[in-house]
Amino acid sequence: MGTTALFITNPFSSIFHQQNLPSPLLHPHRFLPKRVSALHCAHNQNPISSPALIRRWVLVSGVSLLSSAALGLQNECLAAVKQGLLAGRIPGLSEPDEQGWRTYRRPDEKSGGHGVGWSPIIPYAFSVPQDWEEVPVSIADLGGTEIDLRFGSLKEGRLFVIVAPVRRFSDVIGEDATIEMVGPPEKVINAFGPEVIGENVEGKVISMSVAEYSGRTYYQFELEPPHVIITATAAGNRLYLFNVTANGLQWKRHYKDLKRIADSFRVV
Repeated sequence: MGTTALFITNPFSSIFHQQNLPSPLLHPHRFLPKRVSALHCAHNQNPISSPALIRRWVLVSGVSLLSSAALGLQNECLAAVKQGLLAGRIPGLSEPDEQGWRTYRRPDEKSGGHGVGWSPIIPYAFSVPQDWEEVPVSIADLGGTEIDLRFGSLKEGRLFVIVAPVRRFSDVIGEDATIEMVGPPEKVINAFGPEVIGENVEGKVISMSVAEYSGRTYYQFELEPPHVIITATAAGNRLYLFNVTANGLQWKRHYKDLKRIADSFRVV
């Protein structure tokens, strides 16, 4: 399906004040014995002195040792192969393309979400430069229980995905929600923007746009300060907020990549 986009002029105040960001949303070694000094009989504590018995014991022990060593080597080789296949790989993250960008798709086997129950979540996808890595999200995440994913780059910035039940906001929205059911762009940013930046969004929204991809509508908002691009949509019984943010210097130097990341977000 084709792509349509509607750009909306800023309905908010254009006066900006630099201030510190209080929101935590924005600011994872032998099988051989050491030494055989003496052999003891099973029926007494006298050391075995017979050379024949000693030789027999050594022979049997040697065979056993070789078998164990061979098995251990096999296991180590298998582990090494597995490690080689998985080393450096993040589940759901593709290999870099010819431009050095990778696509992340939320794995189907991933649990139903951090803090949003165990029901299935419709997967989402986005693209990032190859130096961006996943940042662990714990149940004690200061950003809240609905943070589903975090990614970041020391050089460019960071992103996080909020996946929240739409019933948290409306009892009349069913299991096939759309962002239009949640509300128009102005209502969505006023209601959910503070969850992202930790403060009221009045006077911080510098642009808004509405676009449709494959029949799904997406709202996008750019705010400053703090520097953040929020892409919002709804699917199933979830509201998705995809948030790309950076400090002032990162924003100035890498805005083009940050905007490309924000624009790449899709619920699949």
